[in-house]
Amino acid sequence: MFAKFRNALLCTISICFGSSAVAIEINGAGSSAAGPLYVKWAEHYRRSSETQLRYQPVGSSAGLKQIKERAVNFGASDVAVPAAELNKEKLICFPSAISGVVPVINVPGIKSGDLLLTGEILADIFARKITKWNDAGIAALNPGIKLPKTDIELVVRQDGSGTTYNFTDYLSKVSNSWKEGYGRNFLIKWPNDAKPAKGSSGVVALLKQTPGAIAYVDYNYVVQDKLAFVKLKNRNGKFVAPIPEAFAAALDNSEWRSKANFEEMLTDKPGKSTWPITMGTFVIIPQTATDPASMIATLRFFTWAFMNGDRIVSDIDFVRLPDKVQAKIFSEMTKITDSKGNLLHWPM
Repeated sequence: MFAKFRNALLCTISICFGSSAVAIEINGAGSSAAGPLYVKWAEHYRRSSETQLRYQPVGSSAGLKQIKERAVNFGASDVAVPAAELNKEKLICFPSAISGVVPVINVPGIKSGDLLLTGEILADIFARKITKWNDAGIAALNPGIKLPKTDIELVVRQDGSGTTYNFTDYLSKVSNSWKEGYGRNFLIKWPNDAKPAKGSSGVVALLKQTPGAIAYVDYNYVVQDKLAFVKLKNRNGKFVAPIPEAFAAALDNSEWRSKANFEEMLTDKPGKSTWPITMGTFVIIPQTATDPASMIATLRFFTWAFMNGDRIVSDIDFVRLPDKVQAKIFSEMTKITDSKGNLLHWPM
């Protein structure tokens, strides 16, 4: 049934795009992790429409703030907005793709994927309870690696970040001391000697400049910048690498597929192949359009992306949403109205 719906929708959209003659600009802001996804979608979309997308990778917190102020057409966050907040602000939130947060290192002599860590050890590193690379806890997990005696340097996000939220949500689930001392949030009061950087690209740059450093970034940056990643022990006791199949496994073991419960965090999910710090990235748009033309252009863009953008998602190292999840999103998008309560007339 969904296949018929998908094909009919794709046909209608193609006709409408082909007849468009007026250039419209869409403005989005938010997640720096998801920035490459929206930019790449926009590049391909421009080939079949007159719509121009401008995206500001300012971090999830800033993106949410801008959409609440109606300063942009859509906000982007790596954390789903709670239902109570959506109702209060008259917003709709839906996922656009799946990715993962990855601990990355710059330790001379240690190759990508060689270092094994548990969540507890990772939490102790970022809490500065472990400060040397040859610490006994790390050495016990890595008997075949010659660990240097050098200090561990922390590189962290200084801006409000959904990546930070997902990372600290995971640490809070696997470490009671982390949960009590730091908790999960978009902004964290890091140890005083941590090195802060703005945005995912800033973290990558600082990591590369800092021997002995550890940081956390989204998977697409790991691939794009050829960063050395850490393997993590998952909930089933298996050490796994961050790969798209491991992110998909986390989704498969959640209520995203079965109940479209997008508020559910994808961290620390069961499954032998599951990556333990999997996350979704989300789009936030108003329930009521103050500018119907811009809203329709925004809805057409994301509909096109879901219909045509699956290959692009994979090419830039994200994971596409299952058809069942996409169908739920389309259903929500059709409920958007103008200021008089009339449903918007956009391709269906």
